Amino acid sequence: MNNTQPSSVAFFILQGLGSLGEKRMVLFVIFLLAYTIILGGNSMIIYLVRTDPKLGSPMYFFLHHLSFVDMVYTTVTIPNMLSGFLTDLKTVSFPGCFLQMYCFIHMATTGRALLTVMAYDRYVAICNPLRYTTVMTRPVRLLLIVGAWTFGAFFTLPAITMATQRSYCGPNVVRHCWCDPSSLRVLVCGDTQVENMVSLSSAVISLLTTGLLILISYILIVMAIAKMGTTQRLKAFTTCVAHLTVVSISYTSASFVYISYRVGNISPEVRIIVSVLYSVLTPFLNPMIYSLRNKELRDAIKRE
Repeated sequence: MNNTQPSSVAFFILQGLGSLGEKRMVLFVIFLLAYTIILGGNSMIIYLVRTDPKLGSPMYFFLHHLSFVDMVYTTVTIPNMLSGFLTDLKTVSFPGCFLQMYCFIHMATTGRALLTVMAYDRYVAICNPLRYTTVMTRPVRLLLIVGAWTFGAFFTLPAITMATQRSYCGPNVVRHCWCDPSSLRVLVCGDTQVENMVSLSSAVISLLTTGLLILISYILIVMAIAKMGTTQRLKAFTTCVAHLTVVSISYTSASFVYISYRVGNISPEVRIIVSVLYSVLTPFLNPMIYSLRNKELRDAIKRE
């Protein structure tokens, strides 16, 4: 079958967690509350960084970009999921489905790239403190941000482009709360081995590349901290603990998602729940972790 022939599917039906029945309302309340906290917490960080002169360091510059990505990342999926809890039939147009898929993957990959940039920032601050201000200039910061977004686009476009070129001949029921690539790929007419390989390779390479760079940064940081006195060591560790906590949560939850899609005997409902928790967990916890672990951010909140 020709891979580029027009699809006979004009829209997709998102099945989501409809099998849970009345429990959907409980989930609706939980995720509505979580989404509200995500928007409120990350908006607060963006506002504080942009208005408080004491939060002008590169670390907060990168943090407020991460908060923006988290807000877009969850807005792409959660409102759609919430509306699905309230209706028996949730549909999404053919172009809208792929737009949602692109934004979701792009934001997820860009978020990990920003965490890598933040790890590099901590490396420069701790290992080369005297050169920190000369290295992390505004042009360099902007270049790192552009690099993070470009990295996200680079690892997103191939799989999405291939997916849009395929024919979807039905059924048009997506067994997920949003247009998840793996759930949509099973609806393709024909063989999808190439798409599976490209999608998996992009995901694994992006995950391993950013993870390895973060790991190298922290190995160098630990080596530098080991040479410091007790007071300096504690101060250096304090500046890293929030970022390290976020990285640990993000990569652990991402690993669970990839593993759940590769294990054959896991039910679709469990896969959906794992994927939903992954998409909500990090954006939900980020503002809390940085607010609790960062004195300057707490002081900025008190000044408001």
